[in-house]
Amino acid sequence: MSEPSAASNPFTSADVGPLAGLQPAGVVAPNSPPLVALVGNPNSGKTTLFNRLTGLRAHTSNFAGTTVEYREGPLVVGGQKIRLIDLPGLYSLDALSPDERAACAVLAGEQPRLPPIDALVVVVDVTNLSRNLFLVSQVLELCGDRELPVIVALNMSDVADKHGLQVNRERIAAELGCPIVSIAARSGTGVDALLRQISERLTVNRSLPQVDAVAPCGSCRGCGYSERHAWAEQVACSSVRGSIDTISESTERIDQWLTHRWMGLVAFAGVMFVTFLLIFWLAQWPMEWIDLLMSSSGNLLSTWLPAGDLQSLIVDGVIGGVGGMLVFLPQICILFFLLALLEDSGYLARAAFVMDRLMYRVGLPGKAFVPMLSAHACAIPAIMSTRVIEDRRDRLVTILVLPLMTCSARLPVYAMVMALLFPHDPVRASLLFAGAYALGIVAALAAAWGFKKSILPGATRPLVIELPNYRLPSISAALLITRDRAWSFIKNAGTVILLISIVMWAIATYPKTSLSELPAPLQTEHAQLVAAGDNDAATALLQQSQLERSFAGQLGKLIEPIFAPLGFDWKVSIGVVSSFAAREVIVSNLAILYGLGDAGGDDTDSLYDSLRSSRHADGSPVFTTAMCMSLLVFYVLAMQCLPTQAVTARETGSWNWAILQLVYMTVMAYVAGLVTYQVASGFA
Repeated sequence: MSEPSAASNPFTSADVGPLAGLQPAGVVAPNSPPLVALVGNPNSGKTTLFNRLTGLRAHTSNFAGTTVEYREGPLVVGGQKIRLIDLPGLYSLDALSPDERAACAVLAGEQPRLPPIDALVVVVDVTNLSRNLFLVSQVLELCGDRELPVIVALNMSDVADKHGLQVNRERIAAELGCPIVSIAARSGTGVDALLRQISERLTVNRSLPQVDAVAPCGSCRGCGYSERHAWAEQVACSSVRGSIDTISESTERIDQWLTHRWMGLVAFAGVMFVTFLLIFWLAQWPMEWIDLLMSSSGNLLSTWLPAGDLQSLIVDGVIGGVGGMLVFLPQICILFFLLALLEDSGYLARAAFVMDRLMYRVGLPGKAFVPMLSAHACAIPAIMSTRVIEDRRDRLVTILVLPLMTCSARLPVYAMVMALLFPHDPVRASLLFAGAYALGIVAALAAAWGFKKSILPGATRPLVIELPNYRLPSISAALLITRDRAWSFIKNAGTVILLISIVMWAIATYPKTSLSELPAPLQTEHAQLVAAGDNDAATALLQQSQLERSFAGQLGKLIEPIFAPLGFDWKVSIGVVSSFAAREVIVSNLAILYGLGDAGGDDTDSLYDSLRSSRHADGSPVFTTAMCMSLLVFYVLAMQCLPTQAVTARETGSWNWAILQLVYMTVMAYVAGLVTYQVASGFA
């Protein structure tokens, strides 16, 4: 297809003239790979196209000086290596949010870590052409009459064909004055043609002398909004045959139920319940395999390594600590995979719409839903993303309550409690799991209402959100997201958790206490067990006594009275305190403490077996139903993440807000755990 003349496009015609505010682009190194950027509206399929082109080779980075993420990956086109970046989605170049400003900075060649771009691929949803063409017109005007090539990828052509839409690609190309390629990013249709266009445009562009960079966003001097919208509507109407509205009919019928004031909430609860049920049902087998692998590895190393501190460090400290965390990796992977599918299908946008009614009533801004949703992965990027909230009071309220959302660091604790309470009942386990999530959400809404009624009063702004058409989610994209989350969890287990596990092993091992240093009654009991031939019980008694006299034991005994009303013994108490560095390390710490203290059992016993068999001094079990419920409630509500505290202080500009966050969440967690334990104990 020959490239049409740009004269027919009113936003790239010669009368626009040189754009104002041009910046020197500098000299591009002759051997540097060209930089190609993907830009487009949210929900246009831009990221799906990026994943198809780069796959597992992509990595995530932050734009210089911002907390905005972008993905970059290598790509070979026509034998030439290029750098492909996926810019944040945006509706126009009139940047308001940090994401939009970051994307515009790349288009303007103003990102310090990135060279000026060599080609732009604008991804357009062909089923919503008029809205998408608004951004296309701005991009073309931004480039002006430079030699920077722009390629428009008409995505979702398969959906258009399915609904009988006839798209006149040549007509659109003539209107825009740039190459047009029809693609279906999900299936890969048309991607080869797009790559050929990129190769051709780069060959032409890189052979020309480098001139000025594109103009900074916001310097356009073309038509106003109404004229630009009218032009986009005219191009869409003249280029597409068929009723675009038919695509949305099924979506509207479904939304009558999923966005209903009451049925929407019921549907949301049902979706979450099914999600958690699948997590427990599907994860039980890989969790057993990982548990068996860790136990076998520990047993094997125990036979290879001589008995002593080195063997204990590796088997009890490293394998016992890190392995106690990795066993929950399948549940985390399944959770993020299912959430990615829900988001890609378009449902999570409906969930945001449904929850906004409730959020608005308690004083949370509509824009807080996206940070609250991302906080279910990690509170740190969620707090950073609150920069999109313009009102400072709304932003402070959102920051203060975000850590109450169930982040991925809490999942191992939840899974441990569920396994102790309902080891063979995934239905009740999933109900309790969903209840833990719901408790965090309800607590966040209640705290937000309290802040708005007290120290941070003020009106909130309603949510404005696009509800995309429902579509089949991309399995490959969901797998890529799952891989990223899983790798992040594994890296955390191999660094922070490993370090804390080693420290915990050290303080639980030293100072060492010999048999002769134990009190006389314990020596007598040990001798009686040995005489009776019960060597396992004698070993367990000795190790338990040594553990209680270690640094960890002394510290645990010191703080045990504080947590005793919640049903925690000294081992759980020290696990709770140590997990203020990172919530999830309580699992690895308990694996070390109970593994060292209960060595008399079968060597192949899992963490759950050790916990179930643990006893108080009077012989009563430690992990009763009341105690497990108390521990779960405490971890749902407690602020146990020092990095989150640091980010809160940085984003609010004061440690006072971070301290307030720590205090109110800790008090809330303690009181709720206390009430839970006392009430549950009364029903026992």
